Amino acid sequence: MQLSLVPDILFLLGSYLLGAVPFGLLFARLMSNVDVRSIGSGNIGATNVLRAAGPKAAVLTLIADCIKGVIPVLLASRVSSTDSLPALAGVAALLGHNFPVYLGFKGGKGVATGFGVMLGIFPLAGAGCLLAWLAAAGIWRYSSLAALVSFTFFPLFSFLFRSDDRLTGALSLFLFGMIYFRHRENIKRLIAGTESRIGQKK
Repeated sequence: MQLSLVPDILFLLGSYLLGAVPFGLLFARLMSNVDVRSIGSGNIGATNVLRAAGPKAAVLTLIADCIKGVIPVLLASRVSSTDSLPALAGVAALLGHNFPVYLGFKGGKGVATGFGVMLGIFPLAGAGCLLAWLAAAGIWRYSSLAALVSFTFFPLFSFLFRSDDRLTGALSLFLFGMIYFRHRENIKRLIAGTESRIGQKK
């Protein structure tokens, strides 16, 4: 479980910097010449990109944000002989997305990147959580609620099917906690009945 201090720290720094790339901001500017931070919720994630720049930019953002979560995890599993580096790489990528150095540490909420991390660490659970998101989004049309529902399943899957894997369990709780923390304002709006639905202009 020990890290090879210098190489692994550099790898984690690279994971953070990859996670910090604001694809939503880049695609919105390239495809619609808008600053997604000045529209809707101001968030750089796919849901707000959909409002600001349309479905093509949103889909590209969703895919790119997911990829930047899964790549560090898969690379870490290849270059390290320990189980700890892939999980820590996933944490670093998610922190990069949520608190990007390139944007003054004001980033997204980590849903797509979190899915990428899940798919890299525990593919079946990640796929199950993605299906839960699609089902919840289809039923209620709230992206935030779908994220909260889907990330609740990851700790459940981890403890049900990998109860002896403490690292995956700890990572699942971290992702769960981070998603709820980053959606705290959305939770307030959901309770108040003022949350915007998917595709709704603010």
